Amino acid sequence: MKGSETGLLRFMEGRRDRYIIPVYQRRYNWRKEECRQLYQDLQKIVTEKRASHFMGSVVSQVAGDGATVEHQIIDGQQRITTVTLLLLAMANMVKAGKIVSQIGEMLYDQIMETYVIDKFARPEDRIKLRLIKSDREDLAKIVARDTSDPSSNLTINYNFFCEELLKGSLTVDDMYDALGRLQIISITLDRDDNAQLIFESLNSTGLALEEGDKIRNYILMDLTSSEQETYYTEYWEKIEKYTSGKTSRFVRDYISVKTQVTPTISTVYKAFKEYKEKHNIPLKELLEDMKKYAVIYSRLISGKSGLKDQELDDCMYRLNRLDVTVTMPFFMEVLCLNQDGGKISTNDVKRIFLITETYLFRRNICDVPTNALNKIFLNLNREILRYDNNTDHYVDKFIYALCSKKESGRFPDDDEFKQALSMKAVYQMRGKYKEYLFERFENYGTRETKDVYTLLDNGTYSIEHIMPQSLSTTWNKALGDNAKEIHDTWLHRLGNLTLTAYNPEMSNKSFAEKRDEEHGYSHSGLRMNQELAKQEKWGEKELQERSDAMVNEAAAVIWKMPETDFKPKEKEFDSCTLDDENYDLTGRSIFKYSYQNAETPVDSWQDMYVHVVKYLHSLDQSILAELVCQKGEDNILKSYFGNTPDNMREPMELDDHIYMERNTNTKMKISALRRLFPMYHLDPMDLAFYLKDEKSTSKKDDQRHDIRMRYWEYALPLLKKENQDNKCFDNDNPHANASINGYFRISDFNIYCLALLYEARVGLYLGKPSKKENKKVFDFIHQYKAEIEEKVGAQLQWNRSDDGKASTITISLEDVNLENENDWAIIAKFHVEWSRKFMNIIVPLVKQYIQMPHKL
Repeated sequence: MKGSETGLLRFMEGRRDRYIIPVYQRRYNWRKEECRQLYQDLQKIVTEKRASHFMGSVVSQVAGDGATVEHQIIDGQQRITTVTLLLLAMANMVKAGKIVSQIGEMLYDQIMETYVIDKFARPEDRIKLRLIKSDREDLAKIVARDTSDPSSNLTINYNFFCEELLKGSLTVDDMYDALGRLQIISITLDRDDNAQLIFESLNSTGLALEEGDKIRNYILMDLTSSEQETYYTEYWEKIEKYTSGKTSRFVRDYISVKTQVTPTISTVYKAFKEYKEKHNIPLKELLEDMKKYAVIYSRLISGKSGLKDQELDDCMYRLNRLDVTVTMPFFMEVLCLNQDGGKISTNDVKRIFLITETYLFRRNICDVPTNALNKIFLNLNREILRYDNNTDHYVDKFIYALCSKKESGRFPDDDEFKQALSMKAVYQMRGKYKEYLFERFENYGTRETKDVYTLLDNGTYSIEHIMPQSLSTTWNKALGDNAKEIHDTWLHRLGNLTLTAYNPEMSNKSFAEKRDEEHGYSHSGLRMNQELAKQEKWGEKELQERSDAMVNEAAAVIWKMPETDFKPKEKEFDSCTLDDENYDLTGRSIFKYSYQNAETPVDSWQDMYVHVVKYLHSLDQSILAELVCQKGEDNILKSYFGNTPDNMREPMELDDHIYMERNTNTKMKISALRRLFPMYHLDPMDLAFYLKDEKSTSKKDDQRHDIRMRYWEYALPLLKKENQDNKCFDNDNPHANASINGYFRISDFNIYCLALLYEARVGLYLGKPSKKENKKVFDFIHQYKAEIEEKVGAQLQWNRSDDGKASTITISLEDVNLENENDWAIIAKFHVEWSRKFMNIIVPLVKQYIQMPHKL
């Protein structure tokens, strides 16, 4: 990488030079504000007689075939494009005779032939600045002094410069001289430089990139120019089109589907990059998959399912009006299942959307907190499939999953829903849910629908109080002695509200007038008002009757509670999260936990506790270091952690002078974690525990023993065949244990293959009686860590286990299910390939160490 200070115009001159904005860059997007700032800076150069003005950096990679030199602009396109527009404004205004230069039209020729065009080049290559396709045509029209798109930023800013030049605050010659004093740092990348890392580290003075822009750059930047054009046109341009410019939001939802973790909108780029690099997905395969999901995403945001079902499309439109975005990852998976071979039918898709609509509305009426919704919909498809590992009876399993939620995830039943709706101050609800409620009451169950949303949006319709907000003498008399109490109770409730296009005319007129006048309820074309037209009077009895009727219709018809006969064959486990404070863990044992949906099998609560605390400490070592140094006993966590092991029954050293007490009951462990998570700014909902009853352990263990026996009957012959030259698995037979051990004639050392319920593992086990000897062998092998990982093609887990006897080197396969026989081929392939790699690459180092003079 080379950097040097130069004038911006000097950088832009040169007949053979071309300035290429790669297709992965965003469109030109400077606004008038940025252009006005540049123009003012140029004015100051002249009025304050400055020798120069620093404008920032321009980063480029240079390529060429001898005829031309191409500068691929990695950073600085906004500045170069804007200065080009100003130069064009100056040249064209001089050419048109609207402003005058001391050198006349020669200024036009000088600008155009030095900075803008190469008149000797082919017509398609004549303009030296090559913008991305969506901007290229507008620039060409400006160069040709033709009419360009008035909505384009290029046109808007070009016209701005023309207007400023006409004002004549500076002569065109002074402006041209000022442009010559603009200075930049020109950074030219070498072929070996990582353009993406450099791009990420730049502190540009331009407009901040959105997450989608960063992802586009990351995907396309390292490709050749021709590859960039191909991949951009075939994939990324279409992804942006399908997602209607909401690319960052789409990628967030796409990553949520793929990883079961939802990044914040500001960390989408980081999450995408980690996903791509962790899974090492070929670029074409990744973009194909993203394009497939982008097509689905376009259907969701447009409310057009493409499945030729108007009822489904209407539901999608209503959900978009409610603007509940947490459902997007789940809906993407549902539509994907429908698209991929019709794993679920169009009618099933419709039922899922309608039931989701009911679920969301009932929760809103019952004021159920929304903080659990993100996790619910993120995990819902996986939860449904795990009942029996197939998509059969998907809707029934979907209903069961939603209706079995508790607390903040619950699906309010009829009693709760009816009670809440009858008492709710509906008129004071948030606009989008209030409008939705009245649209449904008016249009549900009829094809003769009215465009209630549009008519409410444009003010034609409004929500009217039948009994008015201000009681007249007539109304007080009609309501009787308890008029104030009735008014206070019923004013904003459902029974007293309706739709009308004539709210101002009705105002606080009497009920009879509202009913019978020209635009009253008797003449209304709205279904909601038909029953009102039949009422003789309006008082407490009528309010109660109308409320009861509407509430019953809401619960039994419009937002009917879904039902299913589905029940899992056997509930495999129960689960709760760290924030479930009312969950009773008495008599429950844990067999795994998950953090942000990454699952880890454990043997006990203590095992989980140690794992999680170690993880927290790895995030920020200062928090526990500060905690153990605090004086006094005010912080309850001081009873769990200390800077010495004194007074601890079962201490464990986490770090230098940081100890934790392991010998506590389950309740105390959970209490400690609930206090720790806020200190690390983490969400306790992200930590989930999977539980089993002690009394049911035996039966479940028998089932799992049978599964493991059958798996090893399937996998062990494959292991023996692949390792027939070293015979390390020859003495093994299928059994019900989780692991199979392969030996290589060094006692207490082995290669093992592990088959857990949701994880497979292959590892080297160093387990001689002497802890010291095991560490020596481990340390010897660890010297070759980089070389080993390059040969095996993956990062391994190196566990020296300083507190334990044995040390291990392992690799794991996640996202598999031993209970699903369809996954056995994947697990066995993993065991076979990696046991072979360990035998061929790592075991020779073990043998080398043993044969050395200082051997064990």
